[in-house]
Amino acid sequence: MAAPALTGLSPNQGPTAGGTTVTLTGTNLGDVTTVRFGTTAAAFTIVSATQITAVAPPGSAGNVQVTAISPGGTSGGLAYYYVALPILTAVSPGQGPVAGGTAVTLTGTNLANLTTVRFGTTTAASTVVSATQINAVAPSVPGGSPGPAQVTAISPGGTSGGLAYYYVALPTLTAVSPAQGPTAGGTAVTLTGTNLLNATTVRFGATSAAFSVVSATQITATSPPGSTGFAQITVITPGGTGGGAAFQYVALPTLTSLSPTQGPPTGGTTVTLTGTNLGDVTAVRFGTTATAFTIVSPTQITATAPTGSAGAVQVTVTSPGGTSAGLTYTRIAVPGI
Repeated sequence: MAAPALTGLSPNQGPTAGGTTVTLTGTNLGDVTTVRFGTTAAAFTIVSATQITAVAPPGSAGNVQVTAISPGGTSGGLAYYYVALPILTAVSPGQGPVAGGTAVTLTGTNLANLTTVRFGTTTAASTVVSATQINAVAPSVPGGSPGPAQVTAISPGGTSGGLAYYYVALPTLTAVSPAQGPTAGGTAVTLTGTNLLNATTVRFGATSAAFSVVSATQITATSPPGSTGFAQITVITPGGTGGGAAFQYVALPTLTSLSPTQGPPTGGTTVTLTGTNLGDVTAVRFGTTATAFTIVSPTQITATAPTGSAGAVQVTVTSPGGTSAGLTYTRIAVPGI
């Protein structure tokens, strides 16, 4: 009786826990009585004189020789590789946008033979760097729903335990209050929106602003210095960059002349104020007294002098851009008779 011969194993690797169904091909296999993986006998089934299916028994990481034994003798061996179970110990970063695309580093052990990385049930693009590191790109979330996904690594050694990766929703802004302020910055602004809880950066245009996260729907920020005009406000979180609101930088108003520059203490004099950046003025004051006024143009306002004590007062105008320097208006007492 001829000795059995083995010509192929498929697959030729599997987990150390065993259990892999392996197809052995060769010749003179019809009378085989024993199949061994190393020195350990395995359960097997003779399919034909040229094929046997065997179940790999548990083994240690590394390779063993698979042999078939019959009354005719023992075959030569073919190598079967026991692969250790992959283990994940860290995912960095541990969060990213629902749209995917975040470069993620997976750290662990027994990663050299990795074949697949999954975020939840979705396969991710991945590259094996070493036995302890994999680089992966987080895929998008099916359905776009935020929340945790278990990251697992799969190799011939089996499937690792999972580590949580959190998909974060894109932030949005729905309101800014106040919506304007001086070009010098310094305005305390309340931003309202959604998904703001993990904000890392707030920008007015391209300039980062100091801020505090109040809740998932509110942030308080301090406007940085900026140029006259509108700046788009954006919020950056692990979920991405979101916006939807603008802040208007308003130039400081200036006064260059008053006409007339004097009037009676009883008030009532119509005074023409000339200057620049007067289109957004919200208040005109004679000393500390606010008065009625009309904006004629960005360079002219007419105001009604209020009553007051005889003497000089400073006239100022205030807008979201700030308060102007003052010009002198003098109340002259009516001479007695």
